Amino acid sequence: QVQLVESGGGLVQAGGSLRLSCVGSGFTFSAYNMGWYRPAPGKQRELVASIASGGRRNYANSAKGRFTISRDNAKNTVYLQMDSLKPEDTAVYYCNGQAYGFDYWGQGTQVTVSS
Repeated sequence: QVQLVESGGGLVQAGGSLRLSCVGSGFTFSAYNMGWYRPAPGKQRELVASIASGGRRNYANSAKGRFTISRDNAKNTVYLQMDSLKPEDTAVYYCNGQAYGFDYWGQGTQVTVSS
């Protein structure tokens, strides 16, 4: 069955870095648009960064210049490099895949940024 499994979260100090990974299985990973989401005030989840099947990237304004999304289709993996982390980045980060009218979600990985 379809699975998305995130890893790489942890506790870091403000200004530090983390690299999140999400490994997909049970679907044609290369054909899917992939993204990273987190809960936000007044929202269930907000888009942090996305990368389309063709490689087009987009970022939330809060992530621009600090986060980088990438994918390795040979490994069925999407990454989120998070630099210059801020306490307000603290959240559970969820991996998402979208295509063919389907949406798949991972279980999330916790990122905590201390002041």
